[in-house]
Amino acid sequence: QVQLVESGGGLVPTGGSLRLSCAASGSIFTINSMGWYRQAPGKERELVATLSHTIGNIRYSESVKGRFTISRDSAPNTVSLQMNSLQSEDTAVYYCNADIVTWDTRSRSSYWGQGTQVTVSS
Repeated sequence: QVQLVESGGGLVPTGGSLRLSCAASGSIFTINSMGWYRQAPGKERELVATLSHTIGNIRYSESVKGRFTISRDSAPNTVSLQMNSLQSEDTAVYYCNADIVTWDTRSRSSYWGQGTQVTVSS
């Protein structure tokens, strides 16, 4: 079993910054990638940023390029999302996602965190 625990959401004024963190734990054999998605009210869940643990590729959505930075933390199995110059359209529930191979199945599965609310006030 794998758990993803997110932290760092909250309320921030327009132009402000927030840092989200996601820690994966459990029966982890290897992590292929970790990333962040978001879902605003009435909209579909969309990719924000992903980071490949195997080859180091990073991918951002066009809407956050230059403002958000995804990175691996020094803590094991943890990624962070530094969000700068936040705008009202960034308001959403942010979900951590991880592509993980577990010890018991040795097969890869996609796991999701519970989500953390980010609200940007104008």
